[in-house]
Amino acid sequence: MTEITHNPLSQFSIKKFINLNLFGVDISFTNSACLMSIAGIVALSYLTIALRPKQLIPSKLQLSAELLYNLIASMLEQNVGTQGRKFIPLIFSLFMFILLCNLLGMIPYSFTVTSHISITFALAMMVFLTIVIIGFANHGLKFMKIFLPHGTPWWLAPLMIIIELFAFLARPVSLSLRLAANMIAGHVLLKVIAGFVISLGILLKILPIPFIVALIGFEVFVAILQAYIFTILTCVYLNDAINLH
Repeated sequence: MTEITHNPLSQFSIKKFINLNLFGVDISFTNSACLMSIAGIVALSYLTIALRPKQLIPSKLQLSAELLYNLIASMLEQNVGTQGRKFIPLIFSLFMFILLCNLLGMIPYSFTVTSHISITFALAMMVFLTIVIIGFANHGLKFMKIFLPHGTPWWLAPLMIIIELFAFLARPVSLSLRLAANMIAGHVLLKVIAGFVISLGILLKILPIPFIVALIGFEVFVAILQAYIFTILTCVYLNDAINLH
């Protein structure tokens, strides 16, 4: 039991809270589902409380919500253009969900939802399929032009098509792996250094504590940064679907 407790990877294990089975399919309510539900509730509660007064001179809470909204709006406008404004609800929801899942995972004895590739890959596939649907809806078969950059010599065209197609299909993999790997690495390192407090002698137990404090601050920064990176890459990919190259 002790060995399992101190295993740095044990913090990522899925635990069932409510065991449910529907027609042979396991739909149990797990710690992962619980944290995702909490993230949704926190986001909805925060935005409702912050924006309900709608004061001319905004409060600090209202100002923070407006700054987050303006961040996503400017991100879309810079990467996609004015046509990207219609996708603000999608991109803003994606950013808030990933951000809160990352930050809630920093709470002791909590669970980091975005450390599981199944979650991050599902988010990345949602983005990928949305971009493909928007691309074909806006441009029809002309959307295939993204696989052949303008000005490519004819003799280089077959190779460029293969490279661009591979890069395009690899987008959901790179998006999901980047987010999950960063969250796993930081939490594992934090657990390993925290384990030194237990294993070291009485006089040396205090030595890892400054590193733990610094690492927690760095992990909070990474949690915010990874949500931003996932979102801005989504905007870049969305630009391909709307404006092609």
